[in-house]
Amino acid sequence: MRWLPLLMLLLSPLVSALTLDDVQQRFTEQPVVRAHFAQSRTIKDLPQPLLSQGNMLIARDRGLLWDQTAPFPMQLLLDDKRMVQAVNGQPPQTITADTNPQMFQFNHLLRALFQADRKVLEQNFRVEFADKGEGRWTLRLTPTTTPLDKIFATIDLAGKTYLETIQLNDKQGDRTDITLSQHQLTPAQLTDDERQRFAAQ
Repeated sequence: MRWLPLLMLLLSPLVSALTLDDVQQRFTEQPVVRAHFAQSRTIKDLPQPLLSQGNMLIARDRGLLWDQTAPFPMQLLLDDKRMVQAVNGQPPQTITADTNPQMFQFNHLLRALFQADRKVLEQNFRVEFADKGEGRWTLRLTPTTTPLDKIFATIDLAGKTYLETIQLNDKQGDRTDITLSQHQLTPAQLTDDERQRFAAQ
């Protein structure tokens, strides 16, 4: 019996190791997530990174709303059928899978990143998941399909209860860092305004 504590100590890391399936399950239990984002884009030919910030919403059954507030207003809606972008109060531009299949593929993938959709990720990337302890995790994605493998070298995700950081490393040597904070799970349903935005044509 005296070996029991040692045995439990040896086995417990194996029992409690966090997996990508666990993270996907966490995200599945979050039907609507709202958060603040700060984005920094480092372009090798520019002396200073390009900074932007705003608010985002990911609704499991509807799509993604990305509302940039600075340095200029830009609204982006992404669902299963279209991407709608409005910049600085200009008339919105709509992209569908028919009009721009490559752009739409990437934006469809963006939703998969926010939702840790294992099936979609494994169809497009070599997936390296790491349990960092205390519920924290990292996920490195290396593209295996075209055109993603022509655009990105790697995509790195990290978080705990929520997705907290995204780093996009492109083939040109440029990098985009997105930090998500102030996550909110309530209200768990879309507001009237949010529903209207998803319903707008």
